[in-house]
Amino acid sequence: MKAFHETRAENITSEQLQEEISTRGYALIRELLPCEAVDPVLADITRVLSAAGWLLHDREPLERIADSNMACGDPDPAFKRTYQDVFNLESFHALPHHPALRKIMEMLIGDQVLIHPKPIGRLIFPDCERLVVHAHQDYEFMGGDPEFFTVWISLHDCPIEAGPLQILEGSHRFGVLHHERDNLHVPEIQDGVLAGEEWVGGRVNAGDVLIFHSLTVHAALPNRSECLRISLDCRFQDARRAVNPSNLVFAGESGKSWHKTYAFWRSDELKFYWENLPLTLKPSKAELEDLALTAASPSARTRYARIASQLS
Repeated sequence: MKAFHETRAENITSEQLQEEISTRGYALIRELLPCEAVDPVLADITRVLSAAGWLLHDREPLERIADSNMACGDPDPAFKRTYQDVFNLESFHALPHHPALRKIMEMLIGDQVLIHPKPIGRLIFPDCERLVVHAHQDYEFMGGDPEFFTVWISLHDCPIEAGPLQILEGSHRFGVLHHERDNLHVPEIQDGVLAGEEWVGGRVNAGDVLIFHSLTVHAALPNRSECLRISLDCRFQDARRAVNPSNLVFAGESGKSWHKTYAFWRSDELKFYWENLPLTLKPSKAELEDLALTAASPSARTRYARIASQLS
């Protein structure tokens, strides 16, 4: 596997960043986020994981030493309960809005940036093969306009043995690839369908950010350490491009809601911030309401109705 091409935060320019994404499909920017922004998020998350019993009780939570007997992942009920506590953290949602990250994304996207409101936390137990994330494109899961970008942030130093992401360089140029779904919890691209140049990867440290296009194929390396690998994904796009409304609301039957997420936040600044933007929804609210009446399956009709009801 070839090493990441990398750029230091103090040297990056708009032209260089756009060229990196255009040619390679990704950009690794070293030391973009200060430790005083990243460390509190890790501390908040490890407190949640320690309380859930995921970490060895005789070690400091920030060491992230996993209790292998507690290994779990989506869709395990134990994982979902603890993950929701992580998702509800105010610091978890604030990190994608850090000024240094927003400035970089404005270099790439322009001045009308939409930060998707549902960041994703990756809480990866060591030596658990069934939880390894295989090759995929984020567009498969997000929909909307494919011209959006993922930012992957490791909240701690992440050497190869801890399972950082790897990127299939140049794969964004081959369009939407077929994802196999049969007998898989998470759809993935099979080897025979993969298109790109070569896999690149390497160590990613706390404060680094890995940015890639929605069509860039990527995967996680297995976590061979003794620690949980904790990272955050967030998505960015031009606010003038279409956005899938399911990325703004909760459409499942889990009882999740923004009001529950915000219940213990100290600030109102980031609550429902996207509702002040003139977004174009794809499908629109009217189309969702029509689908709620005409979709083939009852579960689909219920899902569409639930999404439409939450849109302003």
